[in-house]
Amino acid sequence: MFGRLRTSFSRFRHSMRVEAAPGRGNQTHNLFESAAAHVIACAEDDQEPMDEASTWVSPEALSFGVSEPACRAVIALAREHDESPRTVARTHLGLPVA
Repeated sequence: MFGRLRTSFSRFRHSMRVEAAPGRGNQTHNLFESAAAHVIACAEDDQEPMDEASTWVSPEALSFGVSEPACRAVIALAREHDESPRTVARTHLGLPVA
């Protein structure tokens, strides 16, 4: 059982490792910096920066990193509009409010 936990943790830790960006020398990118660049590129519908940001960290780490700004944005919008996060998220996704 501990072997499985150690293996899982090792894989997770490896997936969170930040690597140097190609052609940028020793500069490394933080997980949330990569996620922010990816989210901005998605919002601007610009594929090139989106692809570049996705190479800065592992896909698993980027997925985790993107979910954090999304959660924070929903919370901020909910506070701004004085509504629940559920209502704001469903409205912005075009879903009926449950």
